[in-house]
Amino acid sequence: MRVDPAFKLACGRLPDTGANLCSLPTLSRMASHDREPASVILDIDDTCDVVHGHQQLSLFNAHYDERCFLPIHVYDTERSRPVAVVLRAGKTPSGVEVRAHLRRLVRHIRQRWTRTRITFRGDGHYARPEAMEWCEANRVDYVFGLPGSKPLAKKIDWAAEAVRTERAVSNKPVVRGYAETRHKATSWSRERRAVARIEATPLGLDTRFVVTNVEYGAAEWAYDTLYCARGQAENLIKLHKTQLASDRTSCRSGVGNQVRLVLHTAAYWLMLTRSRRHPQTARSRQRRVLDLAAAADQDRSPRHRNRKPRPSRFRRGLPRGRSVRNLPGGRPLSPRPLNDGAKKPLRPSSSLQRVRKRTGRQAVKKPKKRARPQSFRPQRRRKPMAVVNTMG
Repeated sequence: MRVDPAFKLACGRLPDTGANLCSLPTLSRMASHDREPASVILDIDDTCDVVHGHQQLSLFNAHYDERCFLPIHVYDTERSRPVAVVLRAGKTPSGVEVRAHLRRLVRHIRQRWTRTRITFRGDGHYARPEAMEWCEANRVDYVFGLPGSKPLAKKIDWAAEAVRTERAVSNKPVVRGYAETRHKATSWSRERRAVARIEATPLGLDTRFVVTNVEYGAAEWAYDTLYCARGQAENLIKLHKTQLASDRTSCRSGVGNQVRLVLHTAAYWLMLTRSRRHPQTARSRQRRVLDLAAAADQDRSPRHRNRKPRPSRFRRGLPRGRSVRNLPGGRPLSPRPLNDGAKKPLRPSSSLQRVRKRTGRQAVKKPKKRARPQSFRPQRRRKPMAVVNTMG
Protein backbone atom coordinates (compact mmCIF):
# COMPACT_ATOMS: atom_id res chain seq x y z
CA MET A 1 0.00 0.00 0.00
CA ARG A 2 2.88 2.38 0.60
CA VAL A 3 3.91 2.07 -3.07
CA ASP A 4 0.38 2.08 -4.51
CA PRO A 5 0.11 4.74 -7.28
CA ALA A 6 -3.43 5.78 -6.24
CA PHE A 7 -2.42 6.41 -2.62
CA LYS A 8 0.69 8.32 -3.71
CA LEU A 9 -1.37 10.47 -6.09
CA ALA A 10 -3.91 11.20 -3.33
CA CYS A 11 -1.08 12.38 -1.06
CA GLY A 12 0.25 14.79 -3.67
CA ARG A 13 3.11 12.66 -4.97
CA LEU A 14 3.81 11.39 -8.46
CA PRO A 15 2.49 7.84 -8.91
CA ASP A 16 5.64 6.44 -10.59
CA THR A 17 8.61 8.62 -9.67
CA GLY A 18 7.40 10.04 -6.35
CA ALA A 19 8.79 8.90 -3.00
CA ASN A 20 7.06 6.00 -1.28
CA LEU A 21 4.67 6.62 1.60
CA CYS A 22 5.41 5.60 5.17
CA SER A 23 4.32 2.12 6.26
CA LEU A 24 1.45 1.26 8.61
CA PRO A 25 3.73 0.31 11.55
CA THR A 26 5.45 3.69 11.24
CA LEU A 27 2.12 5.49 11.33
CA SER A 28 1.00 3.48 14.34
CA ARG A 29 4.17 4.22 16.28
CA MET A 30 4.02 7.92 15.47
CA ALA A 31 0.35 8.13 16.50
CA SER A 32 0.70 6.06 19.66
CA HIS A 33 3.56 7.76 21.48
CA ASP A 34 5.06 11.21 21.22
CA ARG A 35 8.33 10.00 22.73
CA GLU A 36 10.03 6.75 23.59
CA PRO A 37 8.44 5.18 26.72
CA ALA A 38 10.56 3.73 29.50
CA SER A 39 8.66 0.41 29.46
CA VAL A 40 5.79 -1.27 27.67
CA ILE A 41 3.81 -4.42 28.59
CA LEU A 42 2.35 -6.42 25.70
CA ASP A 43 -0.33 -9.05 26.27
CA ILE A 44 -0.39 -11.92 23.79
CA ASP A 45 -3.32 -14.30 23.56
CA ASP A 46 -5.32 -16.25 20.99
CA THR A 47 -9.07 -16.56 20.58
CA CYS A 48 -11.43 -19.02 18.93
CA ASP A 49 -12.84 -17.97 15.55
CA VAL A 50 -15.34 -20.57 14.34
CA VAL A 51 -15.20 -21.04 10.56
CA HIS A 52 -18.17 -21.35 8.22
CA GLY A 53 -16.74 -24.05 5.94
CA HIS A 54 -13.52 -25.73 4.89
CA GLN A 55 -11.41 -22.60 4.53
CA GLN A 56 -7.64 -22.40 4.42
CA LEU A 57 -5.95 -22.73 7.83
CA SER A 58 -9.14 -24.05 9.44
CA LEU A 59 -8.57 -27.05 11.72
CA PHE A 60 -10.61 -28.95 14.27
CA ASN A 61 -9.75 -27.98 17.85
CA ALA A 62 -10.74 -30.53 20.49
CA HIS A 63 -10.68 -27.97 23.32
CA TYR A 64 -13.35 -25.78 21.68
CA ASP A 65 -14.98 -28.75 19.90
CA GLU A 66 -15.17 -26.64 16.74
CA ARG A 67 -13.47 -26.27 13.40
CA CYS A 68 -11.90 -22.85 13.79
CA PHE A 69 -9.03 -20.40 13.46
CA LEU A 70 -6.98 -19.30 16.47
CA PRO A 71 -5.79 -15.78 15.59
CA ILE A 72 -3.21 -14.21 17.89
CA HIS A 73 -4.00 -10.77 19.36
CA VAL A 74 -1.32 -8.56 20.89
CA TYR A 75 -2.37 -5.48 22.89
CA ASP A 76 -0.79 -2.66 24.78
CA THR A 77 -3.28 -3.14 27.60
CA GLU A 78 -2.32 -0.05 29.58
CA ARG A 79 -3.47 2.15 26.69
CA SER A 80 -6.02 -0.32 25.18
CA ARG A 81 -4.20 -0.22 21.84
CA PRO A 82 -3.86 -3.16 19.43
CA VAL A 83 -0.33 -3.96 18.32
CA ALA A 84 -0.78 -6.99 16.05
CA VAL A 85 -3.58 -9.34 14.95
CA VAL A 86 -2.34 -12.41 13.08
CA LEU A 87 -4.55 -15.08 11.52
CA ARG A 88 -3.31 -18.60 12.15
CA ALA A 89 -4.47 -22.20 12.07
CA GLY A 90 -6.83 -23.56 14.70
CA LYS A 91 -4.22 -25.33 16.84
CA THR A 92 -2.18 -24.51 19.91
CA PRO A 93 1.00 -22.59 18.92
CA SER A 94 4.25 -24.46 19.27
CA GLY A 95 7.37 -23.08 20.89
CA VAL A 96 8.98 -22.28 17.54
CA GLU A 97 5.89 -20.38 16.41
CA VAL A 98 5.65 -18.38 19.64
CA ARG A 99 9.33 -17.49 19.40
CA ALA A 100 8.86 -16.33 15.80
CA HIS A 101 5.98 -14.01 16.75
CA LEU A 102 7.90 -12.51 19.67
CA ARG A 103 11.03 -12.02 17.57
CA ARG A 104 9.09 -10.27 14.82
CA LEU A 105 7.38 -7.91 17.27
CA VAL A 106 10.57 -7.03 19.13
CA ARG A 107 12.45 -6.41 15.90
CA HIS A 108 9.90 -3.81 14.76
CA ILE A 109 9.79 -2.16 18.19
CA ARG A 110 13.58 -1.92 18.47
CA GLN A 111 13.78 -0.09 15.16
CA ARG A 112 12.04 2.84 16.82
CA TRP A 113 12.59 2.36 20.54
CA THR A 114 16.06 1.11 21.39
CA ARG A 115 15.99 1.57 25.18
CA THR A 116 12.39 0.63 26.02
CA ARG A 117 11.97 -2.25 28.46
CA ILE A 118 9.58 -4.79 26.88
CA THR A 119 7.53 -7.29 28.90
CA PHE A 120 5.33 -10.04 27.43
CA ARG A 121 2.40 -11.60 29.29
CA GLY A 122 0.55 -14.74 28.28
CA ASP A 123 -1.21 -17.82 29.56
CA GLY A 124 0.15 -21.34 29.99
CA HIS A 125 0.62 -22.43 26.38
CA TYR A 126 3.00 -19.52 25.74
CA ALA A 127 5.45 -20.71 28.42
CA ARG A 128 7.52 -22.61 25.86
CA PRO A 129 11.24 -23.19 26.48
CA GLU A 130 12.12 -21.79 23.04
CA ALA A 131 10.26 -18.54 23.73
CA MET A 132 11.65 -18.10 27.27
CA GLU A 133 15.24 -18.77 26.19
CA TRP A 134 14.95 -16.25 23.38
CA CYS A 135 13.53 -13.58 25.72
CA GLU A 136 16.35 -14.12 28.21
CA ALA A 137 18.97 -13.81 25.47
CA ASN A 138 17.50 -10.56 24.06
CA ARG A 139 16.81 -8.53 27.24
CA VAL A 140 13.03 -9.08 27.12
CA ASP A 141 11.00 -9.74 30.27
CA TYR A 142 8.16 -12.25 30.37
CA VAL A 143 5.54 -13.56 32.78
CA PHE A 144 3.63 -16.62 31.58
CA GLY A 145 1.18 -18.98 33.19
CA LEU A 146 2.70 -22.31 34.19
CA PRO A 147 0.78 -25.61 34.28
CA GLY A 148 1.09 -27.34 37.63
CA SER A 149 2.97 -30.60 38.18
CA LYS A 150 3.66 -32.93 41.09
CA PRO A 151 7.36 -31.96 41.49
CA LEU A 152 6.39 -28.27 41.48
CA ALA A 153 3.55 -28.80 43.97
CA LYS A 154 5.86 -30.62 46.40
CA LYS A 155 8.13 -27.57 46.60
CA ILE A 156 5.34 -25.42 48.05
CA ASP A 157 3.70 -28.01 50.33
CA TRP A 158 4.72 -26.01 53.39
CA ALA A 159 2.87 -22.89 52.15
CA ALA A 160 -0.20 -24.87 51.07
CA GLU A 161 -0.43 -26.55 54.49
CA ALA A 162 -0.21 -23.18 56.25
CA VAL A 163 -3.02 -21.72 54.13
CA ARG A 164 -5.22 -24.79 54.66
CA THR A 165 -4.67 -24.69 58.43
CA GLU A 166 -5.43 -20.97 58.67
CA ARG A 167 -8.75 -21.41 56.87
CA ALA A 168 -9.76 -24.32 59.11
CA VAL A 169 -8.89 -22.45 62.33
CA SER A 170 -10.41 -19.09 61.39
CA ASN A 171 -13.41 -20.66 59.58
CA LYS A 172 -13.16 -18.11 56.79
CA PRO A 173 -14.76 -18.74 53.40
CA VAL A 174 -11.56 -17.95 51.47
CA VAL A 175 -7.92 -17.69 52.53
CA ARG A 176 -5.17 -16.80 50.07
CA GLY A 177 -1.44 -17.19 50.27
CA TYR A 178 1.57 -16.74 48.01
CA ALA A 179 4.88 -18.51 47.67
CA GLU A 180 7.80 -18.70 45.25
CA THR A 181 10.48 -21.22 44.44
CA ARG A 182 13.08 -22.14 41.84
CA HIS A 183 11.97 -24.79 39.39
CA LYS A 184 13.47 -26.61 36.42
CA ALA A 185 11.18 -28.64 34.20
CA THR A 186 12.40 -31.56 32.13
CA SER A 187 12.43 -29.56 28.88
CA TRP A 188 14.08 -26.49 30.43
CA SER A 189 17.79 -25.79 30.26
CA ARG A 190 17.95 -23.88 33.55
CA GLU A 191 16.06 -23.07 36.74
CA ARG A 192 13.55 -20.24 36.66
CA ARG A 193 11.50 -18.31 39.18
CA ALA A 194 8.05 -19.83 39.78
CA VAL A 195 5.38 -17.97 41.76
CA ALA A 196 2.37 -19.77 43.29
CA ARG A 197 -1.02 -18.41 44.31
CA ILE A 198 -2.65 -20.73 46.88
CA GLU A 199 -6.35 -20.40 47.71
CA ALA A 200 -8.19 -22.50 50.29
CA THR A 201 -12.00 -22.72 50.23
CA PRO A 202 -14.58 -25.15 51.68
CA LEU A 203 -14.39 -26.97 48.33
CA GLY A 204 -10.66 -27.61 48.62
CA LEU A 205 -7.30 -26.16 47.62
CA ASP A 206 -6.69 -24.30 44.37
CA THR A 207 -3.10 -23.54 43.31
CA ARG A 208 -1.99 -21.52 40.25
CA PHE A 209 1.56 -20.96 39.01
CA VAL A 210 3.37 -18.43 36.85
CA VAL A 211 6.95 -18.40 35.59
CA THR A 212 8.91 -15.21 35.04
CA ASN A 213 12.41 -13.85 34.62
CA VAL A 214 11.53 -10.72 36.63
CA GLU A 215 13.60 -11.20 39.77
CA TYR A 216 12.38 -8.18 41.73
CA GLY A 217 9.10 -7.79 43.61
CA ALA A 218 7.30 -10.00 46.10
CA ALA A 219 5.37 -13.09 45.08
CA GLU A 220 2.01 -11.43 45.74
CA TRP A 221 2.92 -8.45 43.54
CA ALA A 222 4.22 -10.70 40.74
CA TYR A 223 0.95 -12.64 40.56
CA ASP A 224 -1.82 -10.19 41.50
CA THR A 225 -0.44 -6.98 40.01
CA LEU A 226 1.86 -8.06 37.21
CA TYR A 227 0.22 -11.21 35.87
CA CYS A 228 -3.49 -10.82 36.64
CA ALA A 229 -3.63 -7.49 34.82
CA ARG A 230 -3.66 -9.48 31.59
CA GLY A 231 -7.38 -10.07 32.15
CA GLN A 232 -8.02 -6.68 30.56
CA ALA A 233 -6.57 -7.99 27.29
CA GLU A 234 -9.31 -10.62 27.18
CA ASN A 235 -11.90 -7.83 27.48
CA LEU A 236 -10.25 -6.01 24.56
CA ILE A 237 -10.35 -9.17 22.46
CA LYS A 238 -14.04 -9.56 23.31
CA LEU A 239 -14.60 -5.94 22.26
CA HIS A 240 -12.74 -6.60 19.00
CA LYS A 241 -14.88 -9.66 18.25
CA THR A 242 -18.37 -8.69 19.41
CA GLN A 243 -18.66 -4.97 18.69
CA LEU A 244 -16.58 -4.97 15.50
CA ALA A 245 -17.52 -8.48 14.25
CA SER A 246 -13.91 -9.44 13.62
CA ASP A 247 -14.83 -13.12 13.74
CA ARG A 248 -16.58 -12.87 10.36
CA THR A 249 -13.71 -14.47 8.47
CA SER A 250 -15.72 -16.20 5.76
CA CYS A 251 -13.29 -15.89 2.84
CA ARG A 252 -11.92 -19.01 1.24
CA SER A 253 -8.28 -17.88 1.28
CA GLY A 254 -6.19 -17.11 4.32
CA VAL A 255 -4.96 -13.84 2.79
CA GLY A 256 -8.52 -12.55 2.42
CA ASN A 257 -9.34 -13.35 6.04
CA GLN A 258 -6.14 -11.64 7.19
CA VAL A 259 -7.16 -8.51 5.28
CA ARG A 260 -10.52 -8.66 7.07
CA LEU A 261 -8.74 -8.68 10.44
CA VAL A 262 -6.65 -5.67 9.37
CA LEU A 263 -9.78 -3.73 8.40
CA HIS A 264 -11.49 -4.59 11.69
CA THR A 265 -8.39 -3.47 13.58
CA ALA A 266 -8.45 -0.17 11.65
CA ALA A 267 -12.05 0.29 12.76
CA TYR A 268 -10.96 -0.43 16.34
CA TRP A 269 -8.32 2.34 16.08
CA LEU A 270 -10.94 4.72 14.69
CA MET A 271 -13.34 4.13 17.58
CA LEU A 272 -10.52 4.30 20.13
CA THR A 273 -9.27 7.63 18.75
CA ARG A 274 -12.79 9.00 18.72
CA SER A 275 -13.41 8.01 22.32
CA ARG A 276 -10.12 9.57 23.45
CA ARG A 277 -10.81 12.92 21.78
CA HIS A 278 -14.49 13.14 22.76
CA PRO A 279 -15.00 11.10 25.92
CA GLN A 280 -18.42 12.65 26.67
CA THR A 281 -20.22 11.71 23.46
CA ALA A 282 -18.12 8.74 22.38
CA ARG A 283 -20.17 6.16 24.24
CA SER A 284 -23.54 7.36 22.94
CA ARG A 285 -22.28 7.78 19.38
CA GLN A 286 -20.68 4.35 19.45
CA ARG A 287 -23.91 2.75 20.68
CA ARG A 288 -25.96 4.55 18.01
CA VAL A 289 -23.60 3.50 15.21
CA LEU A 290 -23.65 -0.11 16.35
CA ASP A 291 -27.46 -0.10 16.64
CA LEU A 292 -27.86 1.34 13.16
CA ALA A 293 -25.43 -1.24 11.79
CA ALA A 294 -27.40 -4.02 13.46
CA ALA A 295 -30.65 -2.64 12.05
CA ALA A 296 -29.21 -2.49 8.55
CA ASP A 297 -27.91 -6.02 8.87
CA GLN A 298 -31.29 -7.36 10.04
CA ASP A 299 -33.11 -5.62 7.17
CA ARG A 300 -31.42 -8.09 4.83
CA SER A 301 -33.12 -11.03 6.59
CA PRO A 302 -35.37 -13.47 4.63
CA ARG A 303 -38.96 -12.60 3.93
CA HIS A 304 -42.12 -14.08 5.38
CA ARG A 305 -44.16 -16.67 3.57
CA ASN A 306 -46.67 -14.00 2.55
CA ARG A 307 -43.87 -12.16 0.68
CA LYS A 308 -43.95 -9.18 3.03
CA PRO A 309 -40.60 -7.81 4.26
CA ARG A 310 -39.77 -8.73 7.83
CA PRO A 311 -39.11 -5.74 10.12
CA SER A 312 -35.62 -5.56 11.53
CA ARG A 313 -34.88 -6.98 14.97
CA PHE A 314 -33.70 -3.59 16.14
CA ARG A 315 -36.91 -1.89 14.96
CA ARG A 316 -39.11 -4.55 16.55
CA GLY A 317 -37.44 -3.77 19.89
CA LEU A 318 -38.27 -0.05 19.74
CA PRO A 319 -41.27 1.42 21.59
CA ARG A 320 -44.53 1.74 19.65
CA GLY A 321 -44.59 4.69 17.29
CA ARG A 322 -40.78 5.07 17.06
CA SER A 323 -38.34 4.18 14.37
CA VAL A 324 -34.64 4.49 13.69
CA ARG A 325 -35.00 8.06 12.46
CA ASN A 326 -36.37 9.50 15.70
CA LEU A 327 -33.57 8.20 17.90
CA PRO A 328 -31.76 10.81 20.02
CA GLY A 329 -30.19 13.18 17.51
CA GLY A 330 -32.48 12.12 14.64
CA ARG A 331 -35.47 13.83 13.00
CA PRO A 332 -38.74 13.46 14.95
CA LEU A 333 -41.67 11.85 13.18
CA SER A 334 -45.36 12.81 13.17
CA PRO A 335 -47.54 11.16 15.83
CA ARG A 336 -48.92 7.77 14.87
CA PRO A 337 -52.74 7.48 14.59
CA LEU A 338 -54.53 5.23 16.99
CA ASN A 339 -56.16 3.15 14.28
CA ASP A 340 -52.78 2.62 12.56
CA GLY A 341 -53.93 4.39 9.37
CA ALA A 342 -57.16 2.41 8.88
CA LYS A 343 -60.15 4.20 7.31
CA LYS A 344 -62.67 2.78 9.80
CA PRO A 345 -62.33 1.76 13.44
CA LEU A 346 -61.32 -1.83 13.79
CA ARG A 347 -64.21 -3.92 15.18
CA PRO A 348 -64.58 -7.64 15.51
CA SER A 349 -67.20 -9.30 13.35
CA SER A 350 -70.69 -9.92 14.71
CA SER A 351 -70.28 -13.71 14.70
CA LEU A 352 -67.17 -13.44 16.87
CA GLN A 353 -69.03 -11.16 19.29
CA ARG A 354 -71.87 -13.66 19.65
CA VAL A 355 -69.45 -16.50 20.38
CA ARG A 356 -67.68 -14.40 22.98
CA LYS A 357 -70.95 -13.49 24.75
CA ARG A 358 -72.17 -17.10 24.77
CA THR A 359 -68.95 -18.87 25.86
CA GLY A 360 -66.93 -16.09 27.48
CA ARG A 361 -63.94 -16.97 25.32
CA GLN A 362 -62.24 -15.19 22.51
CA ALA A 363 -63.20 -16.92 19.28
CA VAL A 364 -60.61 -17.47 16.62
CA LYS A 365 -61.76 -17.05 13.10
CA LYS A 366 -60.38 -19.74 10.86
CA PRO A 367 -59.09 -18.64 7.49
CA LYS A 368 -61.21 -19.61 4.53
CA LYS A 369 -59.90 -22.19 2.16
CA ARG A 370 -59.17 -20.98 -1.31
CA ALA A 371 -61.24 -22.49 -4.07
CA ARG A 372 -59.31 -24.39 -6.63
CA PRO A 373 -59.12 -22.60 -9.97
CA GLN A 374 -61.22 -24.18 -12.68
CA SER A 375 -59.37 -25.72 -15.52
CA PHE A 376 -59.72 -24.15 -18.94
CA ARG A 377 -59.26 -27.49 -20.67
CA PRO A 378 -62.48 -28.39 -22.53
CA GLN A 379 -64.24 -31.36 -21.02
CA ARG A 380 -64.77 -34.42 -23.17
CA ARG A 381 -68.32 -35.40 -23.96
CA ARG A 382 -69.27 -38.89 -23.09
CA LYS A 383 -70.45 -40.96 -25.97
CA PRO A 384 -73.92 -42.48 -25.62
CA MET A 385 -73.88 -46.17 -25.04
CA ALA A 386 -75.30 -48.35 -27.79
CA VAL A 387 -78.43 -50.25 -26.77
CA VAL A 388 -78.52 -53.76 -28.10
CA ASN A 389 -81.93 -55.25 -28.66
CA THR A 390 -81.74 -58.82 -27.44
CA MET A 391 -85.48 -59.45 -27.84
CA GLY A 392 -86.95 -60.50 -31.02
